[in-house]
Amino acid sequence: MALVLYGRGDCALCWHAEEALRHADVVAVPIDVDSDAALETRYGERIPVLRNEDNGTELDWPFDAYAIRKFCATA
Repeated sequence: MALVLYGRGDCALCWHAEEALRHADVVAVPIDVDSDAALETRYGERIPVLRNEDNGTELDWPFDAYAIRKFCATA
């Protein structure tokens, strides 16, 4: 499963999301939405967002380690 965490480098909620990923023992590639205008438009107000690139499902904030594990199990 290929996971991406959309966020920003200066986002406190994104840091919490990264911590939740560590607690869930899940790896996601971080992508800064400010690096691409289309991503900024799509995710700018929603970050952080965890996305399963294999099937397109997304988990919007707020989420914790339990929600991440559940999200991954249903993919």
